[in-house]
Amino acid sequence: MADPWLTIIGIGEDGLAGLSEASRKALAKAETVFGGERHLALADLGGRGRPWPVPFDAGIVLSCRGRPTVVLASGDPFWHGAGASLAEKLDANEWIAHSAPSTFSLAAARLGWRLEAIACLGLHAAPFERLVPHLVRGARTICLVRDGKAAGELAKWLNERGWGASTFWTLAALGGARESIAEHRADSFVGDLAENLVAVAVEARGGQGIPRSSGLSDDLFMHDGQITKRPVRALALSALGPRPGERLWDIGAGSGSISVEWALCGGTATAIEAREDRAANIRSNAAAFGLAHRITVFTGTAPEAFGALEAPDAVFIGGGLDGAMFNAIWSRLSPGARLVAHAVTLETEALLGELHQRHGGELMRVEIAHAGPLGRYRSWEASRPVVQWSAVR
Repeated sequence: MADPWLTIIGIGEDGLAGLSEASRKALAKAETVFGGERHLALADLGGRGRPWPVPFDAGIVLSCRGRPTVVLASGDPFWHGAGASLAEKLDANEWIAHSAPSTFSLAAARLGWRLEAIACLGLHAAPFERLVPHLVRGARTICLVRDGKAAGELAKWLNERGWGASTFWTLAALGGARESIAEHRADSFVGDLAENLVAVAVEARGGQGIPRSSGLSDDLFMHDGQITKRPVRALALSALGPRPGERLWDIGAGSGSISVEWALCGGTATAIEAREDRAANIRSNAAAFGLAHRITVFTGTAPEAFGALEAPDAVFIGGGLDGAMFNAIWSRLSPGARLVAHAVTLETEALLGELHQRHGGELMRVEIAHAGPLGRYRSWEASRPVVQWSAVR
């Protein structure tokens, strides 16, 4: 096997002194070395160094194919770095990697934290809301942030959401001669440090966080009344059986509550909603839960919307199912895909009865009543019955 033409090297704040012999040899041999300006300065490369294009474009590296080339990245290039973006475009024999300790590893080592027990997030190019699913009392998180100003903005964001009592560490230039670590409370951190920060560590205090059970409170969602209510949503999610990495079609999504809870389980969702005002609510809910990167909102109607979508692992239809829509969905499902449909009208209920007879699955009728005032006393206030059909293709 020929020697790989591309070497991906993780470099730390200690520069050349922290590199392995193999990394230094690859650097000496390379015709071209790509990296951020800070990386190139640490490696003292002179004219062979080429700064990354902004935005990042792997094509500039691939244009050097066949000639000795090095890519420099911070710490571990395969953790919030360029490593995987390059490797997925190359054959296995074209590249080799020499990683250094990641910022996350260095931060955990300085704080004495178990790395396997904490969340590690890249917030330098992502909204702070990505923290939302991880914020529970006592939870520890290490976040990469853009700079000192962003650290102050993150502390303010935590304080505004009830997490001001959280312990908040700023960690700069880890592993180098300029390394500094400072401990603060989020609600008293002045922020806007002069130096560029590598990381912020948070130990959450003050708030409660999002429950991990299915059926979150309706009050957590922005909606106009068109929402699958909490008890019925819990039944729907139980039947849908979300798993990490799976894709959901949420048809007639309303507030997007089903999509949000599906995505909290690690999947991705496409929420299809005909009304633009409701689609806007879905986008707001996805952003508030830090899930905008996992939930795609499609403003349109089914089944016209299906043509542009990848086949799902599961489908939820909150209402409005008819024969044409069912046929369009069922024909797109692979063996093992799940479908869950709800009905509140007699017509759709009759259709679900026919589909159950034809395709099997489980058919159930759910009637829920809540206690409410009746004069000086209390009585049961019944909600509309919901019929749920769930089936596996």
